[in-house]
Amino acid sequence: MRLLLKFFVNLMVFISSLVPRRWLRKSGSWVGFLWFDVFGFRKKIVLDNLKLAFPEWTDQQRKAVGRESVYQLGYNFAEFFFIPSVTPEWIAKNVVFHGWEHVENARAAGKGMFFLTLHLGNGDLACNTIVLNGQSVNLITKRFKTKWFDDLWFSIRGAKGVQYIDAHAPNNAFEILKALKKNSAVVFVLDQFMGRPFGIETSFFGKKTGTAYGLALFVQKTKAPVLPIYTYEGEDKKLHVVVEPAMDTASCVTDDKDQTTLNLTQSYCDKLEEIVRKHPEQWMWVHRRWKDFR
Repeated sequence: MRLLLKFFVNLMVFISSLVPRRWLRKSGSWVGFLWFDVFGFRKKIVLDNLKLAFPEWTDQQRKAVGRESVYQLGYNFAEFFFIPSVTPEWIAKNVVFHGWEHVENARAAGKGMFFLTLHLGNGDLACNTIVLNGQSVNLITKRFKTKWFDDLWFSIRGAKGVQYIDAHAPNNAFEILKALKKNSAVVFVLDQFMGRPFGIETSFFGKKTGTAYGLALFVQKTKAPVLPIYTYEGEDKKLHVVVEPAMDTASCVTDDKDQTTLNLTQSYCDKLEEIVRKHPEQWMWVHRRWKDFR
């Protein structure tokens, strides 16, 4: 099984290197078709989430956006295997960076930086293009328990130099601080539900939920800037990587550390909601974002 999977992955990497990007992304349509149109896996969750976020939309609007969001996951899956083949020349033809000066400004300050992001567009591909564009990246993520599969998966996911910090490792705080000292960008993906003890009650699209508060704690400790960053597939069929200015959260700070943590985390949720509203068809609506916070 192990050898068969490795063969399949290597074959996909090879084939992906030969196929034009537009064809490669469209080849992932079968994933979205089976997922949403045939088996309807989590289809109700997708539509319920959209109804909660956009109650003013018609059922037809929500179905169209929900369907496209699932198809986008299929497109991203097909493109995943292309990551090892990314080159600076490919980036020049297929990627548009917006607001890169904000990365350069943060790097010049020498404190490192936090990237606040979400599951919108092809984040894995975007992270690797950012590294090739000159900014080192450490992304906080879960790891697989099976070592050989973990090694295989992350050898593709971070093929161009993205580094990963295990979200559940006992030394992850040390790894985050070490990355900042190297003037790296530490990526926090904060659009998923997180309950206690690592989450705090917040609101998202006006409904209560739970969000991880780790970023707020590190910001208070390090004073490193938080740059909202996201990627989306444009009408020009190019990957757009958007970096916004560092967030001004001075109004979130109080004499009460817990209240400051809540204020900061809520401000991050508000920013992510703002981003989702710009490109709702490319956000991951299949996630159960609005669980009861306990």
